[in-house]
Amino acid sequence: MAKKPTSKPLFMMTLGCPKNRVDSEVMLGTLSQRGYHLVDEAQDAEVIVVNTCAFLKAAEKESVDNILELAEHKKSGKCETLVVTGCLVQRHGEALMKELPEVDHFLGTSAYVQIGDLLAAEASPRQVIPDPDYVHTAKVPKVNSMPGYTAYLKISEGCDNKCAFCIIPTLRGLQRSRPIADIVKEAKALADQGVKELNLVAQDLTAYGHDLPDKPKLADLLKALVKVDVEWIRLHYAYPRVFTDELIEVIATEPKIVKYLDMPLQHASDRLLRSMKRGRDSVFLKDLVKKLRERIPSLVFRTSLIVGLPGETEEDFEILKDFVRTMRFERLGVFQYSDEEGTAAFEMDGKVPKRTIERRWREIMAIQKRISREQNKKLVGTTLEVLVEGRSPETDLLLVGRSAGQAPEIDGQVFINDGLAYPGELVQVEVTEAHDYDVVGKIVGRAEPRTKKHQVRHAVPEAVRGGEKIVSPPTWLAPR
Repeated sequence: MAKKPTSKPLFMMTLGCPKNRVDSEVMLGTLSQRGYHLVDEAQDAEVIVVNTCAFLKAAEKESVDNILELAEHKKSGKCETLVVTGCLVQRHGEALMKELPEVDHFLGTSAYVQIGDLLAAEASPRQVIPDPDYVHTAKVPKVNSMPGYTAYLKISEGCDNKCAFCIIPTLRGLQRSRPIADIVKEAKALADQGVKELNLVAQDLTAYGHDLPDKPKLADLLKALVKVDVEWIRLHYAYPRVFTDELIEVIATEPKIVKYLDMPLQHASDRLLRSMKRGRDSVFLKDLVKKLRERIPSLVFRTSLIVGLPGETEEDFEILKDFVRTMRFERLGVFQYSDEEGTAAFEMDGKVPKRTIERRWREIMAIQKRISREQNKKLVGTTLEVLVEGRSPETDLLLVGRSAGQAPEIDGQVFINDGLAYPGELVQVEVTEAHDYDVVGKIVGRAEPRTKKHQVRHAVPEAVRGGEKIVSPPTWLAPR
C-alpha cells in the first residue's frame, strides 16, 4: 500500500496592503492543494514565503528586514526553502538576486500563482518575474486569511492612472478587471464559508470594467453582488472621478452596501493636484464629496492625503489644513511623501525637508484627531449595528467589534462592556462613551441565539495575517 505523502509545514508572512493579502490567499490555496499546512512559528516551517511590499522606501526596508530575519531559520530552524514574492521582487528583482543569496526563489507580482509548480519541480528557476499581466479567477484555489466572517474580494488588478507619486502601475501593470460572473462566483463561495462582510478592493475601484469587452460598470457589479447571501459589502479605493447617478443610487438604496466609501483625494491645492497628475481640481473634489454626502444618507467618508510632495509650499499646506477643517472627514489617513525612484515626482525640484514633512503630518493628524473625537461624541446615545469580532486583545472584560462605518484593520473599533455575543454576530449596540477613534457601548439587541446559526471561528495563524500593522492598546484602557 502506497505511503501517504507527508504534509509540509509552511510559514507565510504578508506585508503591505489588502490587495497583497489576496495574493497571499491565492498562494495559500495553491499550496494547501499541494499538501502544505500552515504553522504559527517560522522555526517550525520547512518552507517560508515572504510576500513583500515596495510602495514606499519604508515598506521596502521592512520587507528586506523581514527577509533577512526569516532567512536565519535556514541555519537554526527546519527551513529548507525561502521564497520571496510580490512588489519588492517586481521592482528590484535583479538586485535582490545578487544581494540575498539566502533566498531560493523570487516571484514577481504576476508569478505568485506559479508557486506550487515551482516548489514541486526538481529544478526550478531562481527568479520568475514576468510583466505584470495576471489577475486571479474564481477557479484558482484561495484560502481566506481573515476571520471567517469577513473577507477581501479583489475585483481588478493594476491601474491606468499616472499619479506622479505612485509606483503601482509599474509594479502591478495596467487595469485588468474580472468579469462580473467570475467575481460573483467567488463571492458566493465566500458566503458559503460563512463570510458576512465582503470588502471590495482594487487599485482603482471606480475604473472597474472599462477594460472588459462588454464594459460593465461598478454599478452593474454591485447590483449582482447584493444578490449574494452576505450582510455587508464595503467599497475601498474609489478613485475620485465622475460618480454616475446610477452608481450613487445603488450605494444609497441597497441595504447590503454599507454607507462607507474609501476615496483617496490626496490634496486640496490645485497647484499640487496638477503636480500630482490627479486630473481633477479642488472644486471638483469638494463638489463630489458634497454630492455623495447629500445623496447617501449617513455616509462615512474615508480619504487619504499626502503631505510633502516636492514643491509643496506653506501656502499649499495651509490650503490643505483648511480643507480638512472644512470637509470634516469621518476617516482620514495621511501619508508622508516618499521620494520613489521611477515615479514622476522623483524628478521634481523643490524637495521638502523630512522634518518639515513630519511636522505637516503631525499638524494634519492633530486636526483630524479633534474632528474624529467630536464626531464620536455625537454617537453617544445612538444605536449602531456592530459586527462582533470577539474578545478584546487588551482585556477579556471587553468584546470588540466594528460598525458599518469602520473598515477592518484601518479604522477604529467599538468596544462592548455590557452584553454577550458570538464572533461574527451582528448586534445592536448603544454607544455610551466616545474616544478619539473608538467608541464604547452595550448590547441592546441581538438575534435569538437558539434560532441563529453560528459559524465556528477558525483561528488564523498570525503568520498569515501579515506583519503590516501593530496596534497599541487604546490609551483609555490603561489603569486610571
